[in-house]
Amino acid sequence: MTPSPKKRPSRNAPNRTGVDKRGQAPRQRRQLDDGGRRQQGRDQTREKGSGRDDRGQQVEGRRAVRELLVAGRRKVHELLLSSGADDASELRELETLATAAGVRIKAVPPDQIERRARTGAPQGVIAIAAPVPSADLDDLLADPHAFLVALDGVTDPQNLGAVMRSAETAGATGIVLATHRAVGLTPAVAKAAAGAMEHLPVAFVSGVPGALDRAKRGGVWCVGLDADGDQLLFDLSVADAPLVLVLGAEGRGLSRLARTRCDVIASIPMHGHIESLNVSAAAAVACTEIARRRAG
Repeated sequence: MTPSPKKRPSRNAPNRTGVDKRGQAPRQRRQLDDGGRRQQGRDQTREKGSGRDDRGQQVEGRRAVRELLVAGRRKVHELLLSSGADDASELRELETLATAAGVRIKAVPPDQIERRARTGAPQGVIAIAAPVPSADLDDLLADPHAFLVALDGVTDPQNLGAVMRSAETAGATGIVLATHRAVGLTPAVAKAAAGAMEHLPVAFVSGVPGALDRAKRGGVWCVGLDADGDQLLFDLSVADAPLVLVLGAEGRGLSRLARTRCDVIASIPMHGHIESLNVSAAAAVACTEIARRRAG
């Protein structure tokens, strides 16, 4: 299925495309260490007991909770509302939605919300729900319009949530998440996804390389995103075919096993002084471009 590859750029040439093998340019890594990690760390530090076993059971933030209630994909056991929150109209809407769904509602003091929260800004609302249902990977691959996004070892909850949001808004038909060496669907992921987690089918797999093998057997193209790509993303010839877009982890990028299973390795052209995008920004560009090509 692999198209004739274009000549690869010299490894000694300046890196001007996509996501580098470290996931970020050195300057970006310094900036993230200096400022970004402090902000992201607030949510990560608050997530006591979080890990791979998280499947979205605790949802925080008004938009994420609203989409949880509107989607109706899983049972919501309890809704905690802060008695001291501002913007009472937004909380009233949540209360109305929860009442219609038969959810137990409890008004609690603000300090109780803060004690139970696992993100830095729960916005006065916490929902406790059944786990996000696991979609069958083979069913997702059988869709003639399959557009899946597979994450190969992403460990940062903000990145995972942002990728899910970009994928859902671009019309992706599902997302593939590894259950090992990757972040689970923690409250920080749910909040960063802004409700996308409630609408996007999620297939949990033991490993992404094995999932790509199944995709190839099913006639679905596997497209990796990496700086050292065979072709530019904007020249991707299979954008409108059934495909899996594969994104690598922060720092190391695509793993060797995942990369060797991709039919195409695409790159994003860079035109400014910064040499690369982080995984969530790269996902937004790639998902939007694939959606544009499919719509055209």
